[in-house]
Amino acid sequence: MSYFAVFREAGPAWEDGKGAFSQPAVNEHAAYISALADEGVVVFAGPLAGSEQGRIRVLLIADAEDENTIHACLAEDPWQRTNRIVTTSVEPWHLFVGAERLAAVHDIRA
Repeated sequence: MSYFAVFREAGPAWEDGKGAFSQPAVNEHAAYISALADEGVVVFAGPLAGSEQGRIRVLLIADAEDENTIHACLAEDPWQRTNRIVTTSVEPWHLFVGAERLAAVHDIRA
């Protein structure tokens, strides 16, 4: 498996003037991402710079076989299916510093 940095942001269906926790289907989205975390695909996830109060920007660290696997998993996210959020970038992440700590934490959760 390999790590990837995944960037997502508010899509065309994002309801401006509402934060992340006031968007439709927030509970379904959260449950879906949590399930991906339980499966070990999503290692870390969260909004950038307090963007959850406006047009959200998110960084996920994913562990997957390849970029296509990540796109396939995220395509089923209720927010992505409705264009509330879009995946803007999936980039291989070559972790050098802290790799042992991340591997240890990831192994504990698996």
